[in-house]
Amino acid sequence: MYIRVRVVPAQKRELVKETGEKRLEIRVKEKAEQNLANKRVTEILAEKYGVSLGKIRLVNGHHHPVKLFSVEI
Repeated sequence: MYIRVRVVPAQKRELVKETGEKRLEIRVKEKAEQNLANKRVTEILAEKYGVSLGKIRLVNGHHHPVKLFSVEI
């Protein structure tokens, strides 16, 4: 399944908010440097869907706030 995620880095607290069907807004504490925010979002998605980190893949939007993730369930 594919999930579109809007990532907001460098926040004081982490938050996951559903904004539509298969759309999320995720706020993370990590900065958008050295792939830190993307790694944290991957961890959050793995926890949310109950799968291992290897089943989550960033497909599109590596350097953009709106990203497309693939989740193998």
